[in-house]
Amino acid sequence: MGSFQITDAVGVDPAVLANLRAEVMRPSLEAAGLFDPVRVRERLLETYSPQDTYLIVDGDALVGFYVLRKREDHLLLDHLYIKGEYQGRGVGQMVVKAVQEAAKAEHMEVRLRALISSPANAFYRSCGFRFVSADDADNYYSWSSEDAVCGSS
Repeated sequence: MGSFQITDAVGVDPAVLANLRAEVMRPSLEAAGLFDPVRVRERLLETYSPQDTYLIVDGDALVGFYVLRKREDHLLLDHLYIKGEYQGRGVGQMVVKAVQEAAKAEHMEVRLRALISSPANAFYRSCGFRFVSADDADNYYSWSSEDAVCGSS
């Protein structure tokens, strides 16, 4: 694994992140017949908050990003995107583990959703997330602060 680091997104052009989201989500959205190049970017930009957004970098290279929103009773992992060339290298596991450890420290659960047709579903289940429900497009998951963190036995 590279020297991946997590940093804040203050001062970053949100269009760069919206484009990265479109790039990463395109295969799953196309498989579901849902890819809309404008809507995929708008969904991020409509609720963009640099205070809730974290960049994943390897030196000067942007590897991906995630959005973690603190709610009254849980943390919402609202977005997590990693460029294809960095997938399978432990980056997502590093991020989810950090989110889970933050939730554990605050005795909160983590909630998220994943597109039904996305390979992310298997990833989140492997990190201890439990399936809660589904709608027409997404599966919803929860992880409790009493559960093991991603990558631990």
